[in-house]
Amino acid sequence: MLKRVFVAPDPGRVRLRFAARAVLGIGLAVVACGLAGHSLAGTVTGGLAALLALFTVTDATVRGQAVTTALLPAVGLPVLAAAAELHDHPVARDLVFLAVVGAGVYARRWGPRGHSLGVFAFMTFFVAQFLHATTGQLPELYASVLLSVLAASAVRFGLWCYERRLPPAPVPAPPGGTGLARVTTRQAIQATAGAGFALVVGQLVSGQRWYWAVGATWWIFVNTTSRGETLVRGFRRLLGTVIGIGLGLLVAVPLHGAPVPTAVLTAVCVFGIFYTAAVSYTWMMLWVTLLAGLLYGLLGVLGPGLLLLRLAETGVGALGAALAVVLILPVTTHSVTDAWIQRALRCVRACAAETAARLAGVADADPAPRVAELEQLLARVRLSVAPLVHPLNPMLGRKRRARRVLGLLDDCAREIRGLVAVAADPEASHDARLAEACRRVEGAVEALTSGGSVTVQADRPSVAEPALAHLHGLEHALAELARSLRTPSGSPLVGA
Repeated sequence: MLKRVFVAPDPGRVRLRFAARAVLGIGLAVVACGLAGHSLAGTVTGGLAALLALFTVTDATVRGQAVTTALLPAVGLPVLAAAAELHDHPVARDLVFLAVVGAGVYARRWGPRGHSLGVFAFMTFFVAQFLHATTGQLPELYASVLLSVLAASAVRFGLWCYERRLPPAPVPAPPGGTGLARVTTRQAIQATAGAGFALVVGQLVSGQRWYWAVGATWWIFVNTTSRGETLVRGFRRLLGTVIGIGLGLLVAVPLHGAPVPTAVLTAVCVFGIFYTAAVSYTWMMLWVTLLAGLLYGLLGVLGPGLLLLRLAETGVGALGAALAVVLILPVTTHSVTDAWIQRALRCVRACAAETAARLAGVADADPAPRVAELEQLLARVRLSVAPLVHPLNPMLGRKRRARRVLGLLDDCAREIRGLVAVAADPEASHDARLAEACRRVEGAVEALTSGGSVTVQADRPSVAEPALAHLHGLEHALAELARSLRTPSGSPLVGA
């Protein structure tokens, strides 16, 4: 876990810039709320709005990000009003909360924008429970949300818009389908059922902090697709919460809400959340838990008992998510993994074809976007395979096989990156052997995705022919992958 965070590659220092900009944007939002004379509740609401605006908006283009950010208050303010209006009507409040959960997950079918708006709607309702918001506070809370989103936007799109110098990040589309065959529809039903369980049991555990359980269930479903992914994420959330509570007892409780050290540690937690989110959900939850403890310290209610209650409610939420994905319309790890591996392999073929066209002198051929797409698809493959390679998985044979498949896919990506680097050389040229090698790669991918066998050319090109050498290495990786993707019984893991 330590290695994943501190040794994980950070090309272009994107994660570092992402985290540093978050501290700046959220800090500016909090200062703006303070200068506007807002109360602690208003400032906390504004800080959360800025955090979500900087964290959840992931559209492929800067323009798309700006549009989604502008839409956040349009979704969040009505939800905030509903939560405040229903503060004294618990049954109606609970039903509306569950409706927000279901709608927020279902919105993922519309891609990154739907996901961002769904998260913002849920967290707006959640923070209203956190602060026990009433209708009398709405004008101030509205102003805090609008001011903070504006401050975060000023930093993200004005002061430090590093995305303008980067190629648009490809965002893999969610799996398709209609009706209950659509994964997002199934997950919306699962999340609503799991949140209903968490809500009822969470209220039995604590009549005041029950929303923690619902929040745990919600966040376990975010960025997951299959049953296995959700269960692993639930385990990691619980582990991160346990470690975060330990840090809270050592750090947050002794502070007693002292403003200056709490503000410094809050900034550290924000940086940690953003810096570790992409590489370790456990570490991210550690920082989230410590941040929650610091906020409760500012509100004057923090103590060891409250932190232990958070652990209990998190456990209830994780149990609700686990029961939902196991018992209600389960989406298997096998089916999701197959779909993402097939998409990654087709992207490998497209990368090879685009590179061959570039070497042949086709003016508009550019394999770089395909490579970026491949990296995104491989990240999804790793996420879907995570349950199989998890240390607690008792099926050692499947674990070894899954690790082998991941390693071979990484080999494919490495050869593709090398091939694209060769194609970027202005002096690189095309010949008949290169065209033939590209056709063999395309045929190998076709055979692999249809469950056939893959053959490899016997003679390996010399290192003096780098393009051919990378294509030959890619052929070898695909041939090994074809063997690894077959179960002992001979049935393919991908394909028909």
